[in-house]
Amino acid sequence: MTSFASLNLSPAVLGNLQQLGYLEMTPIQAASLPPALAGKDLIAQAKTGSGKTAAFALALLAKLNPRWFAVQAMVLCPTRELADQVTTEIRRLARAEENIKVVTLCGGIALRGQRASLEHGAHIVVGTPGRIMDHLERGYLTLEGMNTLVLDEADRMLDMGFFDDIATVAKQCPKERQTLLFSATYPEGIEKLAKQFMREPIQIQVEAPAAENLIAQRFYEVTRANRLETVALLLNHFRPISTLAFCNTKQQCKDLVTYLQEQGFNALALYGELEQRERDQVLAQFANRSCSVLVATDVASRGLDITQLEAVINVDITPDPEVHVHRIGRTGRAGESGLALSLASMHEMGFVGKIEQYQNQPSTWHKLDELTPTGNGPLQPPMATLQILGGRKEKVRAGDVLGALTGAEGGPAYSREQIGKIQVTEFCTFVAVQRSLANAACAKLNAGKIKGKSVKVRVM
Repeated sequence: MTSFASLNLSPAVLGNLQQLGYLEMTPIQAASLPPALAGKDLIAQAKTGSGKTAAFALALLAKLNPRWFAVQAMVLCPTRELADQVTTEIRRLARAEENIKVVTLCGGIALRGQRASLEHGAHIVVGTPGRIMDHLERGYLTLEGMNTLVLDEADRMLDMGFFDDIATVAKQCPKERQTLLFSATYPEGIEKLAKQFMREPIQIQVEAPAAENLIAQRFYEVTRANRLETVALLLNHFRPISTLAFCNTKQQCKDLVTYLQEQGFNALALYGELEQRERDQVLAQFANRSCSVLVATDVASRGLDITQLEAVINVDITPDPEVHVHRIGRTGRAGESGLALSLASMHEMGFVGKIEQYQNQPSTWHKLDELTPTGNGPLQPPMATLQILGGRKEKVRAGDVLGALTGAEGGPAYSREQIGKIQVTEFCTFVAVQRSLANAACAKLNAGKIKGKSVKVRVM
């Protein structure tokens, strides 16, 4: 049943879909539209370009009363570009209805004009979390009549540090509403959102995970004398953007980080006795791709949810084969390929044997002389981290930082593509920027203001 005619949609809507060339539903539309039209909450996993906008737009339009000028549906998006695309698509799909008004609320545009659009009456609001919060705080936007909340590209919003903003907005929506969450991946934060703000959501995942193993495993024989040097050889040969290197002891972690830093690598250590503040700083830099190598013990790495991890290096082989599988499973996620590189000396061969038995496959060995440096000079991460003194305690939000960097005050305005992950912690905020722009972006923030206040910023 992949024809739109199989759905409970009005003849006018079906006629408009035909005019637009929407003849058959895409897999995500076929899986999510029937429960969405039945009023169920949804967590739908689908990649960009899979037709998800029509999947939630048709559901929210079906419940809309065009003659009642109140905000009845809201779509939260991570960026202004996506919000504009979503608005355009909703307007196209709503052509068959009476005059349905869609208003886009994003930063970078004067509040005054947006306020006027809301005062003239809007049925659907599409926007970024920070700007929607601004309108809610000022009382320009009221949500009493809202029946559908959509979180589009939720994983990207979480990645950009918008969890608290989403939570603030969701709390101001009527409890008796439908929530539709769309995401390309399923990080832990999605589950946390679902538990707090959704009612028995139906989970939909389109495209079953690929059956073949996407992790390429390679073993290298080393001695005690050349183990650390081999890690540097692997990094300069494969040049992964982000690598998690596992050591069995805290001392081995410290030795490796010291060695890698001496060789010009951007490496940090994570082990059990780090203070929470230090741990936060290390993880922020690794998660936002401004640190190439995180050297960790198994204990310290528990609960890490790092997306886009190109490689795992087992600097020491673990005696527990289950731990080995858990370690290498950190790479090759969400359909991406990953690299697992393991170093073993003669006295660790017994551990390798256990791993082979556990995985029911022989290990693939490669020679060290295959490793030759590629690229120009030591591996460098693409981003750098700015640390801003001021966090949740000072009511700093990710959107405020983004606004300060993309705005005109204090220096050149940066594009969204030049800014990476923004993470707001209790007392400070970490923001990733393209490496070459770090000093200029730091100077801009120090010269400008965030939330009307001067701030202290440093490059980490």
